[in-house]
Amino acid sequence: MKQKITALFAIATATLFAQGPNLERDYEAIEQKVIEWRHDIHQNPELSNREFKTSEKIAKHLKSLGIEVTTGVAYTGVVGILKGDHPGKVVALRADIDALPVVERNELPFKSTVTTEFLGEKVGVMHACGHDTHTAILMGVAEVLSKNKDKIHGTVKFIFQPAEEGAPPGEEGGALLMVKEGVLKNPDVDAIFGLHINSQTPVGRIRFKIGGAMAAAQSFTIKVKGKQSHGSQPWSGVDPILISAKIIDGLQTIISREANLTNEAAVITVGKIKSGVRFNIIPESAEMLGTIRTLDYDMKDMINKRMKEMVSTIAKAYGGEATCEIKDATDITFNVPELARQVLPTLKRVAGAENVIAQKAITGAEDFSYYQRDIPGFFFFLGGMTPGNTASYPHHTPDFFIDDAGMQLGVKAMTEIALDYLGAGK
Repeated sequence: MKQKITALFAIATATLFAQGPNLERDYEAIEQKVIEWRHDIHQNPELSNREFKTSEKIAKHLKSLGIEVTTGVAYTGVVGILKGDHPGKVVALRADIDALPVVERNELPFKSTVTTEFLGEKVGVMHACGHDTHTAILMGVAEVLSKNKDKIHGTVKFIFQPAEEGAPPGEEGGALLMVKEGVLKNPDVDAIFGLHINSQTPVGRIRFKIGGAMAAAQSFTIKVKGKQSHGSQPWSGVDPILISAKIIDGLQTIISREANLTNEAAVITVGKIKSGVRFNIIPESAEMLGTIRTLDYDMKDMINKRMKEMVSTIAKAYGGEATCEIKDATDITFNVPELARQVLPTLKRVAGAENVIAQKAITGAEDFSYYQRDIPGFFFFLGGMTPGNTASYPHHTPDFFIDDAGMQLGVKAMTEIALDYLGAGK
């Protein structure tokens, strides 16, 4: 049955490509608009669950296209529904819209100078992960498809999702809340597709992974309790900073000595330590925040169990106490093999077979995974690095940079994935 479905999809894809009107003029016409939208969104970034102006811009654009629009989904999310001229399935296309608390460090004419408060501190705000490009691309896809309803055999649902980077403390958000609020229902979505720009993949290339593509992400909070003392008399206290250092060192042995890294990669990272107020006082407590990344559910369970055991045991060995709280942030981003094989002919057609490259799983995480827990989904990576560039910067850094030349391929890929997926069922 699977072979039959795949064959029908391939035939329909070839037919659409051979007989359907050429969409190239639409792609060329929309490119500059997409770039301008991207620049505006980049220059005016907003943090998770606070994407008010971004959402307003998206909703206004979708309404101008005659698309049915719902706002306020998962706080600031926007959902658009476009019905084609022919009956058929429902496909969802998703883009995330939030920025990060990062100070931008470059001389771009559309550089962000926005500042705000995050976790009690004044911070810069920057689209340091490319969500501005995702949003602009999907706005472009919406415009192209709205002009080609005669080619749509079914319905397209556009999901502009807030808080992919995580909701503020005490709030829900992101894909998990969108699913909870019914974004995959009314009408029921048959499959969902998403992309992520990549600053270290050259423009014109697409990367993918069948099966587990991105890691499950968890956050952890470790609280260490010691005994305060004068800095000149450490023997009269219990040093929570020393205990924290020993815990950090111990946690890394879970990865290096206990995790079977020949099966899948795993990571434990401590990203923040807070303790003490003065140079000559041994403080009473310390707190550490960090992340866990896993690509295997059994490994995830083992790491969680060993962290909790190790944290309390190490603290006790040095005369203190410690607790470890672990929370899920995202699930494993899993590309269903059957759906992936259906999509690959489309990607190879729009980018060129030589530019569609299989890659290994990565320990970055995506809450797109929460859609994939309920319905089949496919998530891929779009090149955003200037070809020949030898100084590309990673995501989530102040120097992060994306070349605008990658935008048009993103619009093409998402548009034709939707058309081909829906066309395969006619």
